[in-house]
Amino acid sequence: MDGAPLGVVGIIVPWNYPVFLSMSPLAGALAAGNRVLLKPSEYTPATSALLARIISEAFSPDVVAVALGDAAIGRAFAALPFNHLLFTGATAVGRDVMRAAADHLTPVTLELGGKSPAIVAADANLPRAAADIVYGKLLNSGQTCIAPDYVLVPEPSLRQFVEALRQAVGQYYPDAQYTSIINDKHSQRLWSYLEEAHARGVEAITLPVKRGFAPTILINPPQDLKVMREEIFGPILPLKTYGALDEAISYVNQHERPLALYLFTRSQETIHRVLTHTISGGVCINDTLLHIAAEDLPFGGVGASGMGHYHGQEGFDTFSKLKPVFRRRWLGLGRLLRPPHTRLHDWMRRILIR
Repeated sequence: MDGAPLGVVGIIVPWNYPVFLSMSPLAGALAAGNRVLLKPSEYTPATSALLARIISEAFSPDVVAVALGDAAIGRAFAALPFNHLLFTGATAVGRDVMRAAADHLTPVTLELGGKSPAIVAADANLPRAAADIVYGKLLNSGQTCIAPDYVLVPEPSLRQFVEALRQAVGQYYPDAQYTSIINDKHSQRLWSYLEEAHARGVEAITLPVKRGFAPTILINPPQDLKVMREEIFGPILPLKTYGALDEAISYVNQHERPLALYLFTRSQETIHRVLTHTISGGVCINDTLLHIAAEDLPFGGVGASGMGHYHGQEGFDTFSKLKPVFRRRWLGLGRLLRPPHTRLHDWMRRILIR
């Protein structure tokens, strides 16, 4: 098996982690021998301009180039006849990118998002689980594609878990200041979730901050609310209670397949049951987010959360054409099977079938 570069790879980068989500796929594409055209987000103009300057100093433009511009430039970018296109961003935009790429039959890797669940099992260490979930949820103010979107917690443990969440927020953010929301559009989107929940009488527990969008816990919000149907991408954490573990597994499976699934338990039996009865892009057990940092683990979604993988060897393979090569040796046994057929053919067929 030989490998060959695909050619020119397009990479569309989101705004939430503009450096990491540029450099990681860029490294894989270059390692596989490709040329790369990079499109950073218009929502991070200073970072995007800095990336363009650094890349122009490090590479000639026929190896790596950066396309700066707004959403219109992004749409035109996705429609170019790349040999491979990687997009990281929202599921709705991912559908548009895939449609644009289809005109050229451009293969795509889509790193999307969705509603990544955290399952807290009955035997979990609640303070540790709460601390890990708070860290994963509030990093970058929840603007992380693999952030825990909602938590499934045993009904008897609900109030104890809420208190553990409150203590964890106080521990990690003692000055009550943390990352802001990217812009007014996304801030208003998050407020609309809370306004709808309030209008429906959902219990909301707000943890005050001096700056930024206050972390808010929603207790058992109805499924038809926007906060339960759309990826939150912010510091709002719905808690849904369940009875038996099978109820939590069933709840996850009734919805689109998530980019990440988090499980907190001390039981190997519970781990096995959740792993074998759910499908997700990746799984992190008794922690959050860290599976993306293991470079030798493939990273990618499934279904509505994306397709394809990169990082490590899988990234190299994604940006390569694995080329099967057959070399005939001197004897060339295949020639013996060619017509005209003789007793030797009959004997060889019997040997092969047997």
